[in-house]
Amino acid sequence: MEAPGTSARRRLPAGRKAELAAYVEQAGEVTVGDLAEHFGVSIDTIRRDLDQLDREGVVIRTHGGAVSAADTQLKDRALDVRLRMQTEEKDKIARLAAGLIDDGAVIMLNAGTTTLALARALRNHHDLTIATNNLRIPAEIAPSAFRDLYVFGGAVRAITQATTGPVAFRMTAGGPEVDIRCDLALIAVGAVDQNGYSTSNLGDAAMMGEMIQRAERTAVLADSSKFDRRLFAQVTPLDRADFLVTDTPPTGDLAAALAQAGVEVVSA
Repeated sequence: MEAPGTSARRRLPAGRKAELAAYVEQAGEVTVGDLAEHFGVSIDTIRRDLDQLDREGVVIRTHGGAVSAADTQLKDRALDVRLRMQTEEKDKIARLAAGLIDDGAVIMLNAGTTTLALARALRNHHDLTIATNNLRIPAEIAPSAFRDLYVFGGAVRAITQATTGPVAFRMTAGGPEVDIRCDLALIAVGAVDQNGYSTSNLGDAAMMGEMIQRAERTAVLADSSKFDRRLFAQVTPLDRADFLVTDTPPTGDLAAALAQAGVEVVSA
């Protein structure tokens, strides 16, 4: 004999999907197997439900499960999750940021899915010198876009597929550090408020801050979902950036603070 409500859930997929969405939101992160057991249906059925909820923007599909779309904003999520978030906004920001980069420029890019989108948007550029801690960029950027591409060493953070360490290079093992500078640092951040730009990890914040210190100009990249929020580690105050590249201009107190800090907002 079936448990009460089980047959009803099977007869009413829409009802099951609503319950499933609520369950994922409450749990934050789930596997297909857990959901199939909880709702008493097959794994294939759960996969179809999750695919539809993903298309509707209710959950974000991951390898073997899903996470709540509402829960991803404030947590340090794996790269495969963040690649599915705000994709249109990131592509807009990438195109705008690419417009700030001249052929032959020396640039630094930090880790993140927005800078990964930017790397792809540089396909029509030429003769760039690029330094980055983003381990995905060498495979994503068009070979015709750059003359030299350097990846900073350090500890590898698997969740972001990036290195964390000093913004420095040595010509020989144990030799002195080479003084490096760039024309433009393009820094994707996790949050922007009146106090400045912030991210969720101390090591990342230190590395981003050092990139900014070595740059003639800095463009911060952040979609509008990151406005009026503050994360654990501050990267730098508002006035250390020359540009804020975003999909939608900020409003209210944040807009006023950016204007006072002399930050040029670049938006679609």
